[in-house]
Amino acid sequence: MSDVEALNKLVTSFKTLKTEIAKIIVGQEQAIDHILLSILSGGHSLLIGVPGLAKTLMVHTISEVLGLQFKRIQFTPDLMPSDILGSEILDETNQFKFIKGPIFSNIILADEINRTPPKTQSALLEAMQERTVTVAGHHYKLAKPFFVLATQNPIEQEGTYPLPEAQLDRFMFSIQLNYPSFNEEVLVVKNTTNDEKQELKSLLSAAEINNYQHLIRRIPVTDNVIEYAVTLVSKTRPNTPQATKLVNDFIDWGAGPRASQNLILGAKAHAAIHGKYAPDIEDVQAVAYAILRHRIVRNYKAEAENITEEEIIKSLL
Repeated sequence: MSDVEALNKLVTSFKTLKTEIAKIIVGQEQAIDHILLSILSGGHSLLIGVPGLAKTLMVHTISEVLGLQFKRIQFTPDLMPSDILGSEILDETNQFKFIKGPIFSNIILADEINRTPPKTQSALLEAMQERTVTVAGHHYKLAKPFFVLATQNPIEQEGTYPLPEAQLDRFMFSIQLNYPSFNEEVLVVKNTTNDEKQELKSLLSAAEINNYQHLIRRIPVTDNVIEYAVTLVSKTRPNTPQATKLVNDFIDWGAGPRASQNLILGAKAHAAIHGKYAPDIEDVQAVAYAILRHRIVRNYKAEAENITEEEIIKSLL
């Protein structure tokens, strides 16, 4: 199959996936799009939303429809790195045997990731970046494809440990989940208070997703689109030649080079699902908010004047 045929097939597959997911998840179109884009790009996503917005159900539904193995880890203050990665135990023959932890799966739901101390949060760093795990000096490769979809509750901050910048940067997208509209909420209540069970079909396999990831990396990009993405990221860095007055006034730290890489990968995936054979500047802009909002650090002045990350990104676009 040629790349053009494969891209055409991807467009059809994406529409079918969305239809199947909609059997369970009502609304949240943009959030679902961004999760699927991050999976097609080989990235990880951070889902931020108040309790009850079906974050866990959304991830579970997507993993089922994609035909991938799914594990959920509930992050709590007493969770240890070995609870995620696995540990070595002595077996009957007095030999050390490695018992794999829940990280050895295709999709990991890191539920309320900011409820656990940095020591445990950092257990995910190697897995997210290298797709390997090191335990007692031994390297173990993780299954492919591998994604971490982490959730955070933005309202309860007591007893939480904010994710360090190095870890936030590992997430390709930061996805904000909003309350459903009135009609969507009516539909949610109708669907979840009856005795009917929706059966989901598994539409893709791990091998097909791996192929789509390679296909997206092969999509060509013109130099002007790459330069636009790099310029956009450069503008977020205060006290540099490209920085705007708004950035100098309200931002402490801007986005790093990983943001530029993710903008291009995200733009390629966004173009692919819309039937385009190469991304343009509009595709970069379509993924810019989700890629940049968690990579810029506002200063106290921005917080005092209630200037949001979205407003700053909007001014740069």
